[in-house]
Amino acid sequence: MKILICPDKFKDCLSAASVAIHLQNGIARVLPEADCKIIPMADGGEGTVEALVAATGGQIEQARVHDPLMRSISSFFGITGDGKTAVIEMAAASGLALLKPEERNPLLTTTYGTGELIRHALDKGCKEIILGIGGSATVDGGAGMAQALGVSFTDDTGWEIRPGGGSLGSINKIDRANLDPRVAQCKIYAACDVTNPLTGALGAAHIFGPQKGATPEMVMLLEGYLKHYARVIRETVHIDVESIPGSGAAGGMGAGILALLGGTLKPGVELISQAVHLEDWIGWADLVITGEGKMDYQTGFGKTPAGVANLASRLNKPVLAITGTLGGEPDQFKELGLPMVMPITDRPMTLEQSISDAGRLLENAAERVFSLIQLGKGL
Repeated sequence: MKILICPDKFKDCLSAASVAIHLQNGIARVLPEADCKIIPMADGGEGTVEALVAATGGQIEQARVHDPLMRSISSFFGITGDGKTAVIEMAAASGLALLKPEERNPLLTTTYGTGELIRHALDKGCKEIILGIGGSATVDGGAGMAQALGVSFTDDTGWEIRPGGGSLGSINKIDRANLDPRVAQCKIYAACDVTNPLTGALGAAHIFGPQKGATPEMVMLLEGYLKHYARVIRETVHIDVESIPGSGAAGGMGAGILALLGGTLKPGVELISQAVHLEDWIGWADLVITGEGKMDYQTGFGKTPAGVANLASRLNKPVLAITGTLGGEPDQFKELGLPMVMPITDRPMTLEQSISDAGRLLENAAERVFSLIQLGKGL
């Protein structure tokens, strides 16, 4: 039997590659002769770099950049095995996790460090960039990222604005004349699984601002600044980003990627699937196994198991999922193309216990699943 194992990470517990190895170990207890192929997966959030580097035989690169408050930090990005594609997590430079709770203030935080990671990738000769934009601490519309790559944002006195979402309202002119010329020769894709516009009730300030530390008063300020920012982009760059689905993603990072870098927004699991040639591997397999740390109603909104199931369904290949925590009813997963979802817990336990013992639980769950498969084949 040819088995493709392509899970996402179990957050705060195991990487996607580690999850897959434990599943393979459990399968081997029942089917030692099985031909297993491991493809670690991700959906554009945390773990995307590690998953793609592991899946393609690539490498991790270290880089000095600036954090959301412009402090120098050590960060990283990945390069795929062919040396042509860089994989960047916005959170590694501009992430909420880099700040203490009391430091979270989207009027001050900037995406400048993410732009620096892009520049480091260009220095390595990469011709394609996959940018995961989850977990950001910013609502600056990607302006900081663009500044790091040479775009100039000046106020009505001709001075360059300071980094941070609070400066967007003072922009008078955007000049891309000094944008790093290598950007135009590079395909930039942002992994974006939300459809929020830049402004409005469902926009970057109202939806994402509070989780990044914005008070209600800050949200109203940021909303006005983003509207002004969109107007200046429209007048000087001649692109209307304000209502484009996804332009509000990651505090408006979607807008910056579209308007200032000429990039493209695509679903994260779609980008990762293409990068690792997942469709080809599903075609090879007799059975596909996926999963993630928690599966619930959000699984259908661009998460890895749903994306894997969609591809498997198109190729008429059976697929099952193994998860750490299961929420929701079986019917909702069947509608996603996942007729069987197996939680790893085998007795009552706390979340802390399941996390600490996840490796053993994964192996035992895989053993149970394949024991049932063997039993069914004999009926």
